[in-house]
Amino acid sequence: MSTAAPLPSPIDPQDPKVRERLGRAFLVGLQRPDQDARDSLSLLEELRELVGNLGIEVRGDLVARLREEHPRHLVGSGKMEEIAALARGLDCGLVVFDDALTPAQQRNWEKDAPGLRVIDRQEVILDIFAARAKTREAVLQVELARLQQQLPRLRRLWSHLDRQRGGGAMQRDAGETQLEMDQRGIREKIARVRRELDEVVRQRATQRKQRQRVPVPTFAIVGYTNAGKSSLLNRLTGAEVLAADRLFATLDPTTRRLALPSGRGLLLTDTVGFVRRLPHRLVEAFKATLEESVQADVLLHVVDLASPDAAAHAETTLGVLGEVGAGDRPVLTVLNKADLVADPLARAEALARHPGAILVSARTGEGVPELLAELDRLAAQGDRRLRLLIPHDRYDLVAKLHGAAAILSEKATDGGVELDALVPARLLEATAPYAQKVAT
Repeated sequence: MSTAAPLPSPIDPQDPKVRERLGRAFLVGLQRPDQDARDSLSLLEELRELVGNLGIEVRGDLVARLREEHPRHLVGSGKMEEIAALARGLDCGLVVFDDALTPAQQRNWEKDAPGLRVIDRQEVILDIFAARAKTREAVLQVELARLQQQLPRLRRLWSHLDRQRGGGAMQRDAGETQLEMDQRGIREKIARVRRELDEVVRQRATQRKQRQRVPVPTFAIVGYTNAGKSSLLNRLTGAEVLAADRLFATLDPTTRRLALPSGRGLLLTDTVGFVRRLPHRLVEAFKATLEESVQADVLLHVVDLASPDAAAHAETTLGVLGEVGAGDRPVLTVLNKADLVADPLARAEALARHPGAILVSARTGEGVPELLAELDRLAAQGDRRLRLLIPHDRYDLVAKLHGAAAILSEKATDGGVELDALVPARLLEATAPYAQKVAT
């Protein structure tokens, strides 16, 4: 195996040769004593897909067994030298760890393995989010997370000025002065982004209140990234949300109206997907977006039936929902991509793991009628069947009933509009003055 010349240190990302080498990565997974090999390999494969989403070529990888964490490089010095040699031998300028690295560990790596840039899974996810964010809210959320991630790592960026130090113990060197200036600048940016994000969150809360005035239930689609949430929204509502076969294809919540078989309507929201080892700062940053899940009447938990890691993905999703305060919401599990699993035994086992779940294929439409029927049943919880006589000057209420209730019969009379309807709980108070009797 040939050994490529190391990148210059400090690394200049503007150098074309450096950029080329940084576009080639070596991945490092870790297997701890309480972790089985298959799980480590699965996480490493997921990291490979994440890195590939950034357009970076993955040239090699390894899983290092870790009996204990080493404070300097996370792995032992011997394993560190082995990883560096393998990366250089494959002409890679980038080493990506599947586990989180502390700022000190990143500095030590790049000091002891000159010419290699070393990052972790969290930085990869942040870069993907930054590339995919489109709305003002998502852009601000990602910017806040990146600034918070960057602040403790500034010393790593200015380590090349260390050699300029000189003079007495109280004399500040150029690196320290620039470091302090940059830290202050980032703290000011964090404060600014938080103010802007607070304003966007207030605007979203206002929009949510406006939706809640419309007396229809709200359902949120949640699940692991790439489970097919956007595809399901498109299948059910005819929306045209981007539904690509890649992690984090969409970040921004999209809400569409869904007309159910009974004529009843509901609002269906597609939310950002989750991933294992999602950086906590991203969970915090995206709480505003994930509030769509907290506020929903029912959660549609989409699970990729064809994934060998479906159980771990489901556990991750439910864990993050608990973190953002949505753990007490009613959940309907949707086992998606059923078209990729023809084995009856595998289907039966999945249904046994998720009692009450529905098998669906957003691609072919399999199971969609059953799903719509179940959504109809859930949306009807709390409904009362009423016979109403609504005066002609209250056609606004008639319109609301058409949008939110199941209209069983309707007749225009001289005194108003006679309706026999299944009225949702949200409209019971508004319709009470016009109820003739409970229909039998």
